[in-house]
Amino acid sequence: MTVQRTLVRGGHVLSMDPAIGELPSGDVLVEDGVITAVAPDLGEVDAELIDATGHIVAPGLIDTHRHTWQTQLRALCADWVLADYFYGIRLAVSPAYTAADVHLGNLLGAVDALESGVTTILDFSHCNNTPDHGDAAVTGLRDAGIRAVFGYGFFDSSPMAPQHFPDHGARLADFARIAETHFSSDSGLLTLGVALNEMGLVPLSATAAEVRAARERQALIVAHTGCVWSMPSGIRELDAAGLLGPDQVHVHCNTLSDEEWQLLARAGAKVSISVETELNMGMGRPVFAACERHGLAPTLSCDIISLNSGDLFSQLRQGLGFKRWADTEADNLAGRDPERVTTTAVEALRWATVNAAEAIGLGHRIGSLTPGKQADLIVVGGPGTSQHPHVDAAGTLLFQTSTSDVRTVLVAGRAVKRDGVMTGVDLPRLLADADVSADQVLARVRAAVPVLPPTPPGSFDAVLALVAANLAA
Repeated sequence: MTVQRTLVRGGHVLSMDPAIGELPSGDVLVEDGVITAVAPDLGEVDAELIDATGHIVAPGLIDTHRHTWQTQLRALCADWVLADYFYGIRLAVSPAYTAADVHLGNLLGAVDALESGVTTILDFSHCNNTPDHGDAAVTGLRDAGIRAVFGYGFFDSSPMAPQHFPDHGARLADFARIAETHFSSDSGLLTLGVALNEMGLVPLSATAAEVRAARERQALIVAHTGCVWSMPSGIRELDAAGLLGPDQVHVHCNTLSDEEWQLLARAGAKVSISVETELNMGMGRPVFAACERHGLAPTLSCDIISLNSGDLFSQLRQGLGFKRWADTEADNLAGRDPERVTTTAVEALRWATVNAAEAIGLGHRIGSLTPGKQADLIVVGGPGTSQHPHVDAAGTLLFQTSTSDVRTVLVAGRAVKRDGVMTGVDLPRLLADADVSADQVLARVRAAVPVLPPTPPGSFDAVLALVAANLAA
């Protein structure tokens, strides 16, 4: 059998592996999708060559929480708080999605991620209105060629829409069907996860059943936790029921008490910070300091693409900027000049590489340029003015890089983007389909949600009126 070899030659290698470190000029050899060597100069190798001279070579970025299905509704939530999102997206938009819309959202969202150097996503899929919706979500990811954890959501559609699943047991059965149909092996790019209903919206017995279903299949568990100040987080209840564990990613966590943080840390749970969402929707401080206090490794997520970009460089910039500001706020308020930054660019890069890989249970496969791991990597540079010169490679990645600067992207050794061009995808057709899908979804919402007269701010009717007004604009 012929071995497929690719040599990424002469780039500035940010391996994120402490044993290899940073190589100002280095080579990465890939054989049959696996990294087999990383060194300053591997000499002559019989392999396909990717010339990375003058570029940065780094692990592919990893997003630990993304509602990928929402991609064709970009910026719909630009001026919404979280309550508006809940009513507008969950209760009005989600039931208006067909299975074809979900497939397109996941396909476009995954392509969008890949184009910006995000090679792995934890897809929090909570638009599984019918079995066809769930199948479409999985196939959308698979068709894009991204590495992903598919987090099957047990969420009900809007009460305004007919329900396909008669009860929670039927949704559990559909999860089992999805697992058996699409995830009989974990050797491919897609692995299985579960997205829990939010605590307090369903009985604890239902949450326990979802956790059991996940653990019976060794599926990753992801949950929205502590993101609403007016509701309890459920952490104490989960702990008392023995449901917390290291197989979980808890998203947001802005409202948690110190006791709740201690419970998460004791359980070995992981944390995903959606900094762009949290700052823009007024959810509270991103929880970098709490993670630091309790020994938890932060990870980052793009969250709702109906608000945010799908670009993790933006999350890294905002996250690092917020953390540095928060760490020096006391000095500034006291009139003292900070003496040094508290977190470096390389340390922040761990949030979206090594930390994220461990959080989603794939640290043995991805997250660093380490021999034996899958060849998920990015080559960043090219003709963009922000990429010249590379004085500090990690600093350039975090502070100077945009999607167009991501020149080549490999997933398991396969080039999904090469020399700045996406491969294997008809982008003009995909974008045109997205425009049509968005128009159709919004038209169905307009038909289902009447424009109501002015009502008290913050009421359910006011939010529906806001949704209708935004959609009609």
